[in-house]
Amino acid sequence: MSERPAPSRVGALRLAASALPWVIVLVAVLVAWDRGDVPVADAWRFAAYWAVALVLPGTLVHRALRGGRGNLPEDLGYGAATGLVLELVVWAGAAATGQQSLLRWWPAPVLLAFLAVPGLRRHWRVGPRRPLPVAWHWAICVVLLLVLGWAMTQWRHVPLPPATSAYYQDLFYHLGLAQELTRSMPFRLPHVAGEALRYHYLSDAHVATGSMITGIPPAVVLLRLWLVPVSATAVLLLAGLARDLSRTAWAGPVAAAGGLLGLPVLLGSPVSTPGGSPLSLVSISQTYVLVPMLLLAGICLDVVRDQRLGRAWPLVPLLGLACAGSKSSALPPVIAGLGLATLVGWWVRRRVPWAAFGALACLVAAMGVGFVLFAGGGASSLRPQLFGVIRFMLPYTETLGAGDRAAPGGLLPPGLADAGRVGWLLGFALLGWWVLTNAPRWAGLSLLVTREHRADPAGWLLGGAVLAGAGATWVTYHPTASQLYFWLGVVPFGALLAAGWLVAARQPWPVPVVTALAGAVVTLAVPFLGRPERRLAAWNEKLADSVVRFAVFVALAALLGVGVAALARRIRPVGAPRIGEEPVAAEAAPSGAPAGERATGRRRWVAAALVGVTAALLGGSVATGVDSTVTLLSRPAGPVYPSRFALTADEARAALWLDAHAGADDVVATNVHCQPVATVAHCDARAFWVTGLGGRRAVVESWGYTDAALAAQGRYGLGYVRQDPPDPALLAFNDGVFTAPTPADLDRMVREYDVRWLFADSRAGAVSPELAGLARVRLVAGPVTIYELNRP
Repeated sequence: MSERPAPSRVGALRLAASALPWVIVLVAVLVAWDRGDVPVADAWRFAAYWAVALVLPGTLVHRALRGGRGNLPEDLGYGAATGLVLELVVWAGAAATGQQSLLRWWPAPVLLAFLAVPGLRRHWRVGPRRPLPVAWHWAICVVLLLVLGWAMTQWRHVPLPPATSAYYQDLFYHLGLAQELTRSMPFRLPHVAGEALRYHYLSDAHVATGSMITGIPPAVVLLRLWLVPVSATAVLLLAGLARDLSRTAWAGPVAAAGGLLGLPVLLGSPVSTPGGSPLSLVSISQTYVLVPMLLLAGICLDVVRDQRLGRAWPLVPLLGLACAGSKSSALPPVIAGLGLATLVGWWVRRRVPWAAFGALACLVAAMGVGFVLFAGGGASSLRPQLFGVIRFMLPYTETLGAGDRAAPGGLLPPGLADAGRVGWLLGFALLGWWVLTNAPRWAGLSLLVTREHRADPAGWLLGGAVLAGAGATWVTYHPTASQLYFWLGVVPFGALLAAGWLVAARQPWPVPVVTALAGAVVTLAVPFLGRPERRLAAWNEKLADSVVRFAVFVALAALLGVGVAALARRIRPVGAPRIGEEPVAAEAAPSGAPAGERATGRRRWVAAALVGVTAALLGGSVATGVDSTVTLLSRPAGPVYPSRFALTADEARAALWLDAHAGADDVVATNVHCQPVATVAHCDARAFWVTGLGGRRAVVESWGYTDAALAAQGRYGLGYVRQDPPDPALLAFNDGVFTAPTPADLDRMVREYDVRWLFADSRAGAVSPELAGLARVRLVAGPVTIYELNRP
């Protein structure tokens, strides 16, 4: 047998040039974790966990179910996404049977099967190759480095405990859920005794599983380790989807940058708009759901394009359930987009798209099952309300909405309903401004007007999802603006359409490149070109001035696109190909040419203008995101929340001590209920750090996110986080143990609630000195004293 020839020198250089940026990214991630105070051993263990327990088995299974992508980066990205879904299945099985100790071995049977079964061995190789240009590797790695830089901005303001810092309360809420999900089913809400856990908690299950497999504390996994690999997986999925949609490699980095790093383009306006990046550290569910959501979108694109799924069909309901259990707002826009694409495909092809209807039925069923398993019961937390999102925009909150406060309102926000014609005018003005600033996410809908893509259901799927996400945002109201997650979840779909449009327009490459750079420069420069002599006091003047700025920006981008296209056509050799098209020889027709040729020429100039606007908006959006990241990195590290909410290092140290010394199923009673720590009537009941850092269920800690509190939104004119506890008698008994303890009360704590530990914080309220004579003192740390109760 003859030996395979050695690769040529050119091939070796190409391989090295493609591999180098990935080495740089890997080293940068490890350095970033080190600078984020992650122990070196933990960093390497987590990297090994991702490689061996997620990426490797996931890649093998994805290749077996859907085939390879033809290149290693995309294979590994899709494999990581598949591995995360498989991990959920394995975690659920372990939690149902109490076999969490076997979780670390779950990849072994998968790897053995792909080694032992002859028909599966081929999936260890890349397969039929679809190589990516060297420039693609460098471009996508630049996007990954920018995502890493953004992650570092989040870590700078969230120190690893124990530390004195004002933490965002949801981080400890998720940490408490992750601690709960290391136990066996049925799960309970760890913050209030007797409450079933009903929440989209599958993102927390990933944190719990990563901690159990690696042995790394859940706090380190949550506050540092999970964010970068999950975000990187979303980057690779988005790049792969862009290539599938446009059949052009360079669309991938464009879509990834625009979809994950881009922000609304404000052009220095004081009138901001809600809805930024879909990536978030404090909303782990929003970031995590991007992975199953994008993988599901890719499968749905195959379905509406009449590509046979074959063995991949089980992924449809599985991914649907993963989305429903990760973020309740994720699946409805995808279902809406798939439904629209199904109808368009039916109309265009004049035959029933049974596969698309089947996928639609699977997702609707998954959403229903997800509602039963994961959705909370606070019926009033999300309600129909037109223009509800303007209640979080300053032009409304400082004018007509100044008196709304916590009042839920009816079909319209209270201030808008009472304002008549003026209210409607303000509502539509703010809607228009929101549409303008989010234009980088809308511009790709231009793809649907091209003749080639008008009949492609894939574009309608993405466009339908974008429209559904925007519509749901503007016709619902949530007390903490959570309706915005409908929009943030589909922002990557808008970037996919924008990248596809830039390819489909088939303009010379200088048009998108030059206009994107110009848009980025102008966006960054505009805030420094203000006119201090014009002091715009009224919000209507500020809004009008902002709209004029935006209109000028769009007009200049269109003119620049046409000008660059004209110049490029003058200097381009006849027949040289434009980006995304085959070589052509015809230019814009002269005035004496036939009408059809003149129309074609006009369409080219219109396309050049639209490409100029789209590219300039994308460039400005990404520049805004990058500028925000650089600005945050340049600021001193420290908490960004009010210092009165600060958790002290002693309090954090005491909670971590409890986690290290308490039994896995021990229950704790605490007098900590509020933030700031002192307990007062109608306090902000979101102090989740005792259960989060302490890792144990509590009799009563905080009730701000319970179903009862959510349903009481607006009572007494207060938001749901300041409502009365669901069981006032239980709270009174719990706190009485700390203020006036008796042997009978302590005995009741043990008998009825299985309490073993008392976590007393003098900052939260008075602690009786008699308690030390009734229970054994185990730790004193600053204001915290931990007692152990004797149990039979």
